[in-house]
Amino acid sequence: MAGRAEQSQTAEQNQGRDVDLSMRRLKVLPLDILQNPQICQLNLDRNRLKNVRDISELRSLETLILSKNELVDFPSEIGSLRYLEKLHLNQNKIPQIPEGIFSCLPLLKQLKLNNNRLSDFPGDLTCCAELQYLNMSHNLIRKIPDAIGKLGKLEEFYIENNKLCELPPVLFEGCSLRRFSARANPLREPPDEVCGGGLQHIRSYFKQLQNNESLKDKRVKTMFLGASMAGKSTVCKSLTKRELVTIAENDRTIGIEISEFQIEDFSFLCWDFAGHLEYYLTHHVFITPQALVVVVIDLHRYKLDDKDSFKELVGFWINNIFMRVPDSIVLPIGTHVDLCKKDDVQMKKKDIEEKIKEMLTERNENLNQRLAKLNEKSQCELYRDQANKLDDLVKYNLKVLDLIPVDCTQYDAINKAWMQILESVRNTDIFPNAIRTLPVTYKKVEKAITGLIETQKVPFHGTVALDELLEMVNVHNIDSEQLEYILSYLHRIGLILWFQNLQALDKIVFLKPSFLITLFKMIVRHDLLNQLNNIPAKTLKKESAIKPDQQKWIVDFQTKATLHHKAIMVLVKHQLRVNGNKELHEIAEDLIGDDQEKGKLFQILEYFDICLSSKLQALNPNAPEFRPGRQWLLPDSAPPLTYLFPSYLTDAKVVSKQWNEDSDDDLHVRAFFLPEIPQGFFHRVTIKLCNFICSHWVGKERCLVICNGRKLLLKEHNEEANSYIEFRCKEKEGETDFEGRWSLIMTAIEKVKKVLEEWPGLHYSLKTPCRNPSCGHYFDWPDLDEKGRDIEQILEEKEKTCESCGENFQTDLLFCTSKRSWDSNGTVEAANSIMTQQTIQNTYNVTGNYVSGSCTVNIKEQEFHQ
Repeated sequence: MAGRAEQSQTAEQNQGRDVDLSMRRLKVLPLDILQNPQICQLNLDRNRLKNVRDISELRSLETLILSKNELVDFPSEIGSLRYLEKLHLNQNKIPQIPEGIFSCLPLLKQLKLNNNRLSDFPGDLTCCAELQYLNMSHNLIRKIPDAIGKLGKLEEFYIENNKLCELPPVLFEGCSLRRFSARANPLREPPDEVCGGGLQHIRSYFKQLQNNESLKDKRVKTMFLGASMAGKSTVCKSLTKRELVTIAENDRTIGIEISEFQIEDFSFLCWDFAGHLEYYLTHHVFITPQALVVVVIDLHRYKLDDKDSFKELVGFWINNIFMRVPDSIVLPIGTHVDLCKKDDVQMKKKDIEEKIKEMLTERNENLNQRLAKLNEKSQCELYRDQANKLDDLVKYNLKVLDLIPVDCTQYDAINKAWMQILESVRNTDIFPNAIRTLPVTYKKVEKAITGLIETQKVPFHGTVALDELLEMVNVHNIDSEQLEYILSYLHRIGLILWFQNLQALDKIVFLKPSFLITLFKMIVRHDLLNQLNNIPAKTLKKESAIKPDQQKWIVDFQTKATLHHKAIMVLVKHQLRVNGNKELHEIAEDLIGDDQEKGKLFQILEYFDICLSSKLQALNPNAPEFRPGRQWLLPDSAPPLTYLFPSYLTDAKVVSKQWNEDSDDDLHVRAFFLPEIPQGFFHRVTIKLCNFICSHWVGKERCLVICNGRKLLLKEHNEEANSYIEFRCKEKEGETDFEGRWSLIMTAIEKVKKVLEEWPGLHYSLKTPCRNPSCGHYFDWPDLDEKGRDIEQILEEKEKTCESCGENFQTDLLFCTSKRSWDSNGTVEAANSIMTQQTIQNTYNVTGNYVSGSCTVNIKEQEFHQ
C-alpha cells in the first residue's frame, strides 16, 4: 500500500511539472499557469498566441513548445529561462531574433525555428555550447555563419528550403554532426547533387577541395519537353552536330535521347524527352531540379484563342514542370516558324506568354484562397501543417522566360536562339547556381571515364562492374570511397547511371545512360502493339515460341495491358538481332533475364513504379525441400511471369465486376489535388499499393484491393478544378466497428503520400463527402502527423453536423479515429497493421513437412512468410 501511495504522489508531482495546453485556442497565457513556478515542461503547441507575456515567471522551465502559433515578434522574455533545454518556435511568422537571447540559454540542447521568415541566424547562437539539434528549414536564410561550425555538440542540423548558395567547410570538419540536410537550396558550393549524396559525401567534397585545386564547372543540364513532333530533336541534334539536322517523322524520339554540346565556355547536357504521353510515365525517373527546362511549342499547330490548343501544347507541360520541379527555369521555344505568317508568329508568341502568366497567377490565387479558407476555420490551429505547405507552394518561383521563336530550317536561327539562352544562363539573378565549384578530381574522374569509352577499354555499351571501374579509374589523390562519391555525383547530373539504392544493380555502372534508355525504349513505347505484331516467325522459333504464343501476348496486352516476360525477351532480342551486335546481345540477356528469372531491367522498372509484376502463388508439389539461399523450384504448371503496365489500360471492367456497386454504408474519403493529378501519378500509387497487398484488380483509373475480407476501391477523377482520388471501403461481413476499414484506407493514403514526395509542387487535402447523397458539402481532415491527436481533438463530439444540410453523422463514419492507425508519419502503423493481418496466419517456423492441399514441402530450419 505504501508503494502505491508513493506512485500516486509522484504522478501528481509530475502532472504539476508537465503541463500540456496544446490546441486550446489560447490567445493569452492562463494566469494559473504563470503562478506555478514549478512547471518544467510547457506545451503550447497549436494555439493562437501572439505573445507570451510574463513567461519569464516560469524560471524552472526546461521544455517550452510554442510551435504553430501566431507569433510575429520573438518573445524576448525567453532569455530569462536559463534552465531551458528544448525550445520549439517553428511554424510561426518570426522575421528576426534580437541579440542577447541565446547567450542567456547555456543549457539549450534542441532548437526548432523552421517555417518562419528569418533571413539570418541569431548572432549569439554560438553561446549555446550544449546545442545538439537545430532546425532552420523553410526560412529566407542566405548564409550560414562560420561560427555555427563551432557548436561542438551539434548532431542534427536541418536547413532545407532557404536561399543558400554556399555551405561553410568548417561545419563539416568535426565529427559530432550525424545528420544534415540542405535540400532545395540554390547551392553551388557544394552543388546540390553533392548534398544529395548525404553528409559523408559533403565531407568528402570539402576534403578534396582542401587537398586539391578547385575549378568552376559551367555545365547546365537542359531538359527538352513538349508535344510529339514539336521539333525538340531538331534543335538538340543541330546544335550537337553544329549543322542543320532534319528529323523525319519515323525517326522521332522514342523515350529519351542524350547529347552534349558547347557554346563558348558553357556546356549544355541535353535530355530530349519524347512527347508521346506513353513515355511521360518514365520521365519522372530522369527529370531533376537545378536544370533549364526547354518547352518546345509547334507554333504552326498552335491556334490563337483556343483553350485546348494551349492546354495540349503548353499548359500541360508547364503544369507538370511546376508540380515536379517547382523552382525551375523554363524557356519556351516556338518552332516551325517557317510554316507561319510573320504576323502570326508575334501574335502567337504574345498569346502564349500572356496565357502562361494568367495560368501561374491563377495557380497562386487558388493556393491563396485555399490558405485563407484554412486560416478562417474556427479550429484553424488544427490545419497548420497544411497551411505551411500552401505557404511554401505560394513562395515557389517558377521562372518562365520570354518565348524565343526559331526557324528550325535555318541553323543560324537555332544558333542565335542559343546565344540568347547563353546570355540568360550567365545572369546570376536567373541562374544563381549555373557555375558550380568542384574539386579538380571530379573533372579528372569524368575525363578518365570518357577516356575508357574512347579507347574502348570498356564494352561499347558502357556497362561495367563497379569493382572493375574502381580499378580502371586511376586518379591521383583519391581513394575508392571518394571515387564512389564522385560517381554518385556524375549519376545525379546525368552523365552516368548508377542505382546505388537498388540492390540488384548497386554493383553495376552504366557509363553510357543511352544504352539503358535504349532498352527502356524497347518496352515503353507508343507503337508497342505494332512491335509485338511484327516479331517474325524465325525469331519465335529461335526462342522456343510459336505463333499461338505471340497471339496470346498480343491479346493479353490489348485486353489486360500485361506484357509476358517471354514476349519482352523475344521482342528485345529480335530488335538486337536487327542491330546485329553480338556483344550488345549478351549484356542485354543479362539485363532482361531468362525463362526462370526476371532480369535487372525489370527490377529498375518496378523500382520506379513503371510496371507491376505478377506474383507466383502456386506451391510446387515436386519441390523436395526448401532451403535458405536456394532458388524455389516452381511447378511446371506455374503461371507465366507477366508485367502489368497501368498506363496501357483501356477500361475498368475487371474492377467493376469485383466491386459491384457503391453503397451508402461504404467508408468514403477523397484526396483532392491542386492544380491537378499529374500524368502517371495514379498509376504509381496503384503499383505501390498492389505490391503491398497481393489480392488486387487494376483497371483504367480504378484499382481494387482486398485485405482480410475487406474491399478497398481507388478511383481517379481528373478534370479542371475537380481532381481527386476517391477511396471507398466496404464493410466485412459481420464487422461491427470501423477500425479495420479505416486502417486499410490509411494504408492507401500512405502510398499516396509516398508518391507525393516526388512532386513537391503538388498540393493535396483529404475530405470526407457528406453522407447525405443530395448534399455536396465536404468535411475537411486536419493535419495527420501527431499520432491522431488532432483527429481526437476534432472528434471529441460523437457526431458532426454538416454545415450545409444540417444533418448529424457519427464521426467514425467521417474520419479515422483509432490511435492504432497513426504514428508520427501519419499512416505507417496502419500499413504495418495491414501487413500483420495479411501474414500472421501464413508464417511458419518449423522443421519437417508442411502440407497445403496436394502439396507437401520439406522445410529445414527455416521461417518463411507466404
